[in-house]
Amino acid sequence: MATMELNGKLCETTGCEKPASLQCPTCIKLKLDSSFFCSQECFKGCWNEHKKLHKKAKEITTTNGTSAYNPWPGFKFTGELRPYPQTPIRTVPKHINRPDYADHPEGFPTSERAIRGSTNIVQLNDEDQESMRTACKLAREVLDIGSQAVEVGVTADEIDRLVHEACIERDCYPSPLNYYNFPKSCCTSINEVICHGIPDTRPLKDGDIVNIDVTVYYNDFHGDLNETLFVGNVPESSKNLVKVTHECLSKAIEEVRPGVRYRDMGNIIQKHAQQHGYSVVRTYCGHGIHRLFHTSPNVPHYAKNKAVGVMKPGHAFTIEPMISEGTWRDETWPDNWTAVTQDGKRSAQFEHTLLVTDTGCDILTERPKGQPWFMDKL
Repeated sequence: MATMELNGKLCETTGCEKPASLQCPTCIKLKLDSSFFCSQECFKGCWNEHKKLHKKAKEITTTNGTSAYNPWPGFKFTGELRPYPQTPIRTVPKHINRPDYADHPEGFPTSERAIRGSTNIVQLNDEDQESMRTACKLAREVLDIGSQAVEVGVTADEIDRLVHEACIERDCYPSPLNYYNFPKSCCTSINEVICHGIPDTRPLKDGDIVNIDVTVYYNDFHGDLNETLFVGNVPESSKNLVKVTHECLSKAIEEVRPGVRYRDMGNIIQKHAQQHGYSVVRTYCGHGIHRLFHTSPNVPHYAKNKAVGVMKPGHAFTIEPMISEGTWRDETWPDNWTAVTQDGKRSAQFEHTLLVTDTGCDILTERPKGQPWFMDKL
């Protein structure tokens, strides 16, 4: 076993959670960066399960840069992206406060399911609003750490590791982890993936676009945001898609204030997207967020929707438009998570968590002033 600096890594043996400095030598050879253990005993104790990861990784061969690994024989992919093996599920130290679904065998958010169908929108009091602000500030920090790692050759799994460790360092639970059994701590959606991409060991390629979606759970509140980033030399067509997607979000946020109907967000977003020849994904929408990860209101991004509710001070929710080069229609991979465009063309997304104020709204996940960002170069 190879030894390296601790850097805040924890042993992957279930229930151990000790600092880990030993890395599996086979994982190093296979360029799997995320397998760390505190001792030889822990490594040997979970060898039977751990070695399955090596088997999956060795099944990968490449032809013209495309992975031949396919866990779903016979499945017809809509685009060029293919799944790669995933590393074992990461653990969260027991001292960190966790949502109700974190330890549920099927990842069911019991509190969310208890009010399913309700259109009641919670108005947060001053104390709850401060808790939301803190959670969103931490989520912003975590996303920025994951985003800084984006470059050619870095795997989505490595980004997920950085996100996971950044959450732990801030005493946050990574909200996606085990939510309806989602196996990772963030979503990484590449090229034709609309949303909910599962981080795996595929290296990012020159010209990719990748969305990183981060949510953290801190002091009983969730903070949620995402951004689409460039990998290396990205085609001008993709740069324009990303630029317009960000504009769609910004234009919608400008209209958030008390008295505005939630359904109106879709009219604003679709108008701008269509002016540039793009379509708006309809299957997925923005959502209320506070103590619950997903709750009322629903915030569709397409025009002429039937969303219920009017904005009031104290409402907290996300707007997160998904804009596609071609069709708005989507399909889902057999992993039951990865949503892709039906025609295989690229899709981009941006998301903020917002808090309605007496006169407008606060962008709780806003980028700190003066912080450089790749979009400034466009």
